Amino acid sequence: MTHNQFLYSGILKEIARLQNEMSRVFEDFPVEYDYPPINIWNNADNVLVHVEVPGLTAEQLDVTVSGETLTVSGERKAEQIENAVWHRRERKSGRFSKTIRLPFPVEADKVQAKLEQGILRLELPRSEADKPRKIAVKTA
Repeated sequence: MTHNQFLYSGILKEIARLQNEMSRVFEDFPVEYDYPPINIWNNADNVLVHVEVPGLTAEQLDVTVSGETLTVSGERKAEQIENAVWHRRERKSGRFSKTIRLPFPVEADKVQAKLEQGILRLELPRSEADKPRKIAVKTA
């Protein structure tokens, strides 16, 4: 090994050590993050929403709807494992909240929500007042 290769190897090891130290310092801080991933689409009568929340229960989720705004929030608790030495910790924990503007107003009292296999499935019916109406045209 040349002198330059030896120095380069030492620098890489030091960078990896610093990276691990920084990860340890920040892993216990509560962090807001862009979670959960959401798919939204609509048909003429409903907005349909699928939210990925693997490992969460219905009790850990809050869903609120107001007019054209949907908010999904909750908390993913950090795993507490006694006497553990973590080598990698990629599953995020902490409180989360995501607010989405819907494509049209919905009937909040008719929203249906089901949690199945880590997917929160929402069906939000379009407000009757917002539905397009066919207008009869009369002749003179």
